[in-house]
Amino acid sequence: MYRIPKHIGIIPDGNRRWAKEKGMKKEGGYAHGLQPGLSLFKAAQKYGVRELTYYGFTVDNCKRPKEQVKAFSDACVEAVSLIAKENARVHVIGNANSKCFPKELLPYVSSARGNENEEEMVVNFLINYGWEWDMKNGWASRSVPRVDLVMRWGGMRRLSGFLPLQSVYADFYVVDDLWPDFQEKQFLDGLEWYQRQDVTLGG
Repeated sequence: MYRIPKHIGIIPDGNRRWAKEKGMKKEGGYAHGLQPGLSLFKAAQKYGVRELTYYGFTVDNCKRPKEQVKAFSDACVEAVSLIAKENARVHVIGNANSKCFPKELLPYVSSARGNENEEEMVVNFLINYGWEWDMKNGWASRSVPRVDLVMRWGGMRRLSGFLPLQSVYADFYVVDDLWPDFQEKQFLDGLEWYQRQDVTLGG
């Protein structure tokens, strides 16, 4: 591949639908999204992607039943822990002042990115994130660079408020399979599709 996106946004949707299909309670699906997240990270690293941003959960997601909120919150804590053990610099972006924000992730919250190590991939997690919260806080995500490609699993054709400032010129690729059914080929298909896009940035 001659043109690899520098920054890819990941919307890992379909955990609840996957759980329902398997005869599980809806909250049972989130834990099954952890290994896909790690597998995607390693694939992106292999192909030279410099930055990933995972959509963990939104401010609005916290309106769901408490069992689901606990399940996706715990899954996000575990996901950050897994990626932090890899060769990556991890940042968490979201409303850390809310009771919905996992306190275990406070050490990863910082508006300053510092000097990035060229050998490390940068990985952002949007945790208890909301586009209105971002905007009203002077674009708290402003240090995050422009997103080249957004990939969404689960078949839905919407951004769901994913980093609106950074995604203004992003290409948008949808995978119909549910997130827990992630396969590396789906990611590679997205990269291949990106090769054929005409990236003009409005020019």
